[in-house]
Amino acid sequence: MSGKVTTTVAELRELLASDDPPVVLDVRWTLGDPHGRDHHTEARIPGAVYVDLDTELAAPPSPEGGRHPLPRAEDLQRAARRWGIHQGQQVVIHDDAGNTAAARAWWLLRYAGLSRVTLLDGALGAWRSAGLPLESGLPADPPPGDVVLGEGALPTLDADGAAGLALDGLLLDARAAERYRGEVEPVDPRAGHIPGAVSAPTGENLAADGSFLPPEELRGRFEKKGAADGRRIGVYCGSGVTAAHQIAALELAGFEAVLFPGSWSAWSADPTRPAATGPLPS
Repeated sequence: MSGKVTTTVAELRELLASDDPPVVLDVRWTLGDPHGRDHHTEARIPGAVYVDLDTELAAPPSPEGGRHPLPRAEDLQRAARRWGIHQGQQVVIHDDAGNTAAARAWWLLRYAGLSRVTLLDGALGAWRSAGLPLESGLPADPPPGDVVLGEGALPTLDADGAAGLALDGLLLDARAAERYRGEVEPVDPRAGHIPGAVSAPTGENLAADGSFLPPEELRGRFEKKGAADGRRIGVYCGSGVTAAHQIAALELAGFEAVLFPGSWSAWSADPTRPAATGPLPS
């Protein structure tokens, strides 16, 4: 599925003042910081709705599914209606970390069949930098929506598919380089990377202000990693969160890519799966 990936702050401001305003979702989440809801309460874009990544954008963790398995369609639909999304309504998503968490909701809603879903380029930082208003305090629940969600509108990879793509296509590892090399592993069972995968840290998709690099720069970055028109591309990370950001960056660069939702958290939990270490793919 291709389409508009990002919305600028100026565009969002205009949309919010229109007769057909979007739902704004705040996916404030970073690894090791469980206080996203508190941050949302302290300061948010007016009308934005908080989304809990661990409980609303993922099923309970398991060795087979990893730390953030995809939620069931009925559970995601229930959450999306609670966020106030109506059928056909535009959705703009952000976090406060360059959209590295928000991209999970962007990818997941598109996987569920929505097309009018974008990321706020530059995330909350861009809104702040523009001097636009923020609200605080305990938010009121939005009126419930009526959106209908499915699943499978975007393709995915399982572990076997990821292993195969590392051999006959391009499999990108979106984690930090030191995790790819196996030097550290703060959360998952084993260190290292899927044999044949190429290191492509998510942070390198972003400019210093947290916005995406220009499309031509992103294209050059991914071409150096081996991306090419017509080549099959897959992406994984620790648990299928920042890999979604990589897919957004690839789409801006003109490439389509497939997510391995279980990512390293599922791969490393299976003792039959090999792990490579060091800076090279194998």
